[in-house]
Amino acid sequence: MTKVIHNFNAGPSILPKEVFEAASKAVLNFNDTGLSILEIGHRTSLFQPVMNEARSLVKELMGLGDKHEVLFLHGGASTQFMQVPMNLLNENDIASYTETGTWAGKAIKEARLFGHVEIAGSSKTENYTCIPDELSVSPTAAYLHITTNETIAGTQWHAIPYDCGVPLVADMSSDILSRQLDFNRFDLIYAGAQKNMGAAGVNLLVVNKEILGKVTRTIPTILDYRNHIAEGSMLNTPPVFAVYVVLLTLRWLKSQGGVAAIENRNREKANLFYNTLDALPLFHGPVATPDRSWMNAVFVMKDPALEQEFMDWCKKENMVGIKGHRSVGGFRVSMYNALTIDSVKALTDLMKEFATKKG
Repeated sequence: MTKVIHNFNAGPSILPKEVFEAASKAVLNFNDTGLSILEIGHRTSLFQPVMNEARSLVKELMGLGDKHEVLFLHGGASTQFMQVPMNLLNENDIASYTETGTWAGKAIKEARLFGHVEIAGSSKTENYTCIPDELSVSPTAAYLHITTNETIAGTQWHAIPYDCGVPLVADMSSDILSRQLDFNRFDLIYAGAQKNMGAAGVNLLVVNKEILGKVTRTIPTILDYRNHIAEGSMLNTPPVFAVYVVLLTLRWLKSQGGVAAIENRNREKANLFYNTLDALPLFHGPVATPDRSWMNAVFVMKDPALEQEFMDWCKKENMVGIKGHRSVGGFRVSMYNALTIDSVKALTDLMKEFATKKG
């Protein structure tokens, strides 16, 4: 009998079983060509439809209009910390950033290499346990940058500042396509694929073409978004296998009913987990209730001496990836799109059992 593994890893993370099966077949024989997906030419008639369909499905699932282009790039979200200001921020310009956790902080650090950064709102003094209540955005800012979900802090923007008065840029690496948003009101979105969209190795970029071409600096060819748009994400060899896994995951998402359907599932999983957490005094969630992440729930034990014992219980029940990030400790439960409600129920049942024995 196959052992059931409950995968709560923060990333790379759980993907649908159907995606693994299709991807594994393609490694040996892609579309009955006798060739592996790992060895086909990226500019051939074999792979071009993969790229075209993946980009088209992103536009469909997000409901994007003609102004927005979809790109698949190397380097993950960390490269975008640099590439966004390189393409959008002149040396004497201002960019507004929100400071909500580790990943927002990394984006701020890179942006300061290219221009002036103003902090529009920060939750640093609250140890990143909430989202800033108010923002102060310079009307002359080149853009406002937000990190929609902080995987380490366990916070998420549930009220998006669409009306900030300047172009809106978002790092959606850990909650991309997990809920319905007005994606057309973002001028640039970037997201590493390895949490909700596919395998590690590729980064999604959605950009409003109208915000490009306004910086005076010379941008290296490979880092200029306009060049990638002109070549349809084929400016250089794309991460072929990673893009293919994204395509499979997007097909799966569409088959499940799209973003609206997956949002309902994600809401159900989050409600089940947080209702359980709040009902058990043995556990404590530090994040302000309105700002809790649906994707990454963080919590600790009221008695730290019990944490290792609870971790051992989880390990015995084949629950992996729940250890908190090394910088904050405690526990982290990642509930990405492909995680089933059954896995969340198994964990909450275990929490209740543990609390009963220790209570």
